[in-house]
Amino acid sequence: MTDWNAYRANMAQNVKTLASLTPNTLKGLQTLETPLPEKKHLDDKTRELIALAVAVTTRCDGCIAVHSAAAKKAGASKEEIAEALGVAVALNAGAALVYSSRVMEAFEDTPE
Repeated sequence: MTDWNAYRANMAQNVKTLASLTPNTLKGLQTLETPLPEKKHLDDKTRELIALAVAVTTRCDGCIAVHSAAAKKAGASKEEIAEALGVAVALNAGAALVYSSRVMEAFEDTPE
């Protein structure tokens, strides 16, 4: 079992080291991560629930560590997180089915 607090701390230190070696990499990521100034429609909790679902679908432990803590801080309940993760699971299974159809098509299009 992962100690997520230790993982977050270790990851933060490693990112700090990487940022000192390649500062433009971190600047670029920070530009992408900066939320739009107008938070008109989604509150912080909803954004974190979405982030957790995406973290699961992209299999990113660092994202899971950071956004689990942020979701808790934003007031997300265990039940809300479970529901968001259910959406991620459903989407992954659906995506596998869609891409399976692409395999079948590619196989049929391949000459013998």
